[in-house]
Amino acid sequence: MGQPAFQIPRPFPESAPRIVPVGPASHLEQAGVALCLLGLSIFTTLSTGAVLMYNFHRGAPPFAVNAGFFPFAWIVRHPELLSAGWPFALTLLGILSAHELGHYAACRVHGVRSSLPWVLPAPTLIGTFGAFIRLRSRVPSRIALLDIGVAGPLAGMLVAVPALISGLLLSQPMTAPGFRSSASISVGVPLALSGIYTIVRLFHPALPPLDASFNPHPVLVAAWIGLFITSVNLMPAGQLDGGHILYAVSPRLHRWATNTLVFLLFFAGTMFWIGWLVWGCFLLPSLRHPSVPEVPTLSRSRVWLAVVGLVLFILTFTLQPFAGGSLMNFLH
Repeated sequence: MGQPAFQIPRPFPESAPRIVPVGPASHLEQAGVALCLLGLSIFTTLSTGAVLMYNFHRGAPPFAVNAGFFPFAWIVRHPELLSAGWPFALTLLGILSAHELGHYAACRVHGVRSSLPWVLPAPTLIGTFGAFIRLRSRVPSRIALLDIGVAGPLAGMLVAVPALISGLLLSQPMTAPGFRSSASISVGVPLALSGIYTIVRLFHPALPPLDASFNPHPVLVAAWIGLFITSVNLMPAGQLDGGHILYAVSPRLHRWATNTLVFLLFFAGTMFWIGWLVWGCFLLPSLRHPSVPEVPTLSRSRVWLAVVGLVLFILTFTLQPFAGGSLMNFLH
């Protein structure tokens, strides 16, 4: 689901050219690949969104219909419902695209060459593996690294916050018989969602409580997924967004945090959610961050920008995103 928001290249040997020119044909080829992946992602997220909307309209939990982990067989049987998936697809792809375009814009500001944003389709429960861009030239300074790292999450949140508010206002109590007592999938509520819910309920008292009777609109489901992907990318380790931000502040602290976080992810996967085991394994090859020049040093405003990234991670992170999904639960 999640991918590193961007990866930076290993340092080139001193005798090697630092930038490889890319011709017009290469640019067109990159744009073609990006558009093909986006088109496939639109279809996969539309399929998921159609399932979510079908359940929402009948007052059932989001994944109550027996569509399985791969919803395409269900879509083949109900092709007329595919267009109902647009609210979910546009919301999720909007958050992911804004995130990557934030990185892309920061790269352009600092003169760093990068690929176009690529959205990865996936025939799974949420329809995507996330999105990423790849840097194709060296990052000139830790200031640039910090700006590029934090720009993506901030841009993504500009779309995610309105989506959270809209999704909450569109949600309703669960009404389908037999579904009210328990939802098919219970998810964790990050601080960002909890805080926005509290504010929205002040102006909309009829909003149903966030419990087993709450039936989220597909827009809210997409916004929750966007928050989750943001939190994963902001983990302060490796070559994730949070890792780049932390390295810009302190390479030594980055090395210590990465090694520690891998251990913590294996523990969290055992006790809370098995997906953390996958992320722990994913971080192993990227424990060492490529070197980035220290000069010029970070200003006080840039340090505060790094703090904003940390706060955003705390607000979007949930230790148990899916209830009952730990390794211990599977073993028992």
